[in-house]
Amino acid sequence: MAEPVDPQRVLVRLFSYAKPHWPMMALGVLGMALFASVDTGIAFLVRTFLDGTFVERDPRMVAWIPLAIVGLFVVRGTGDYLANFGPGHVGRAVIKALRADVFRHLLVLPVSYYDRHPPAELLARLTYNVELVSEATTTATTALIKDTLTIAGLLGYLFWSNWQLTAAALAIAPVIAFLVRTANRLFRRYSMRIQSSVADVTRVAREAIDGQRLIKVFTAEAHEERLFEIANERNRHNHMRLIAVRAISNPVVQFIAAIGLGLILFFALRSVFRDHMSVGGFTSFLAALVMLMSPLRRLVGIAAPLQQGITAGHSVFEVLDEAAEDEGGPRRLARARGELAFEHVDFGYVGGPGPVLSDVSFTTGSGRTIAIVGRSGSGKSTLVSMIPRFYDPTAGRILLDGFDLREYRRVDLRRQIAMVSQDVLLVDDTLRNNIAFGAPDASLDAIERAARAAHVLEFADELPQGLDTPVGDRGALLSGGQRQRVAIARALLKDAPVLVLDEATAALDSESERVIQGALAELRHGRTTLVIAHRLSTIETADLILVMQDGAIVERGTHAELLARGGIYAGLHRLQFNA
Repeated sequence: MAEPVDPQRVLVRLFSYAKPHWPMMALGVLGMALFASVDTGIAFLVRTFLDGTFVERDPRMVAWIPLAIVGLFVVRGTGDYLANFGPGHVGRAVIKALRADVFRHLLVLPVSYYDRHPPAELLARLTYNVELVSEATTTATTALIKDTLTIAGLLGYLFWSNWQLTAAALAIAPVIAFLVRTANRLFRRYSMRIQSSVADVTRVAREAIDGQRLIKVFTAEAHEERLFEIANERNRHNHMRLIAVRAISNPVVQFIAAIGLGLILFFALRSVFRDHMSVGGFTSFLAALVMLMSPLRRLVGIAAPLQQGITAGHSVFEVLDEAAEDEGGPRRLARARGELAFEHVDFGYVGGPGPVLSDVSFTTGSGRTIAIVGRSGSGKSTLVSMIPRFYDPTAGRILLDGFDLREYRRVDLRRQIAMVSQDVLLVDDTLRNNIAFGAPDASLDAIERAARAAHVLEFADELPQGLDTPVGDRGALLSGGQRQRVAIARALLKDAPVLVLDEATAALDSESERVIQGALAELRHGRTTLVIAHRLSTIETADLILVMQDGAIVERGTHAELLARGGIYAGLHRLQFNA
């Protein structure tokens, strides 16, 4: 169940981001005060003008009043500029800082968090939700302060003009406050639904864009369009609920205020007829009352963006409040020998249907190759994911060089491990920078040696820009085999003592696999290697082969020993050989 939104707590945290920029915010508040003072000045000017011109017949009013009007609007324009620029500057600074904090925190969250939260949801929080926060920190806050100051100034003038009538006018304030509070509660509710529906739209769109080739092959355009229509309609429906509340709140509040205004006018006119109030006093009092309506309407109108910003801030702070990965134990590790041992390891995902690994035990010496085979869902990938501590055992322990992985500093442990998987992630940069990913200080010679050993130069030398050629989004400008070679070059450059190969050649054709196997042989040399492979022909030379089934190791031995045993491995080998 989602934690309820605490508006006060969210606003306090948001304004803590604005605190370092208080001089610019103070300049903005000064502008708001100047802007707000003009409305009070206009009401006072109306009284002075009418009484001085039509009652007292003062000739000085002919020159003084036009100059006063020009002066008031100079002040108003200056205040308006400062009131918009100052908070706008602060708001963008808050958005930048908040977005940077969220992105930085996303990088250190555990893998289990990403298992529970789809990428589209996190992208929506990082982009759309953080942007909505600007409505709470700038637009809405600016209007709130400016209009509150305007209302305070006008109320002060009204009390000065006729406190009895003003006190009577304030009798409707509790009713308006109740309506605004009710509207705020509805705004928060629909804002949460809108942000959830935006995540759904992002998810469906992202899946369609990433899988556009699959969609075309299976002619699933109509299916994807239906999915998008459902998400899009849900987003529209929730927006319309928000718009409906916003649309009805203003007229209702204005109607209540109009009733109060009518009653005040009734008593004010009686005062004029009894000579208790001058024509100028009455007109300025009426002008001030009418001018109150506009900031009051804007205050009700900002409730929606303000509550959207608060709800968005709550969702963003939920990410920031998630516990990051711990730093691990105190033990430092410069370079491991690569001796790995699993001792009675059990593991199950939080909220999962059951155990994924059960009583897994094996040992490997430094520089040896361990192959792990088994049908899909047997726990192979989960097993190797525990070596860099993406997950920790729920029972048992994993040792590196005789010490539990949890005793090592996490950053030191991960420096000992290189991974090459079937799904290679390349960033939208050059070949050279992708090879040097995570190693920005690597020399040009070291990068080129890794590229040569991984057979990257075989195709890079034919490109116009060589290693400085861009690879496109996720390496889209390269073939599957070329992306794999870049991943191998990256692992070679890291020169880690432990290597994990997770289906590194599963998606390649025979010719590409031949080249990649040569590069992998170079990569495995002198390293402790764990290989997950479906093609058994690629692991025949492994020092030890583990056969997994339902999360447990059911067979172990060399290729020859397992074939001679005639068990599961021999059956898998026979199927592939016949194929």
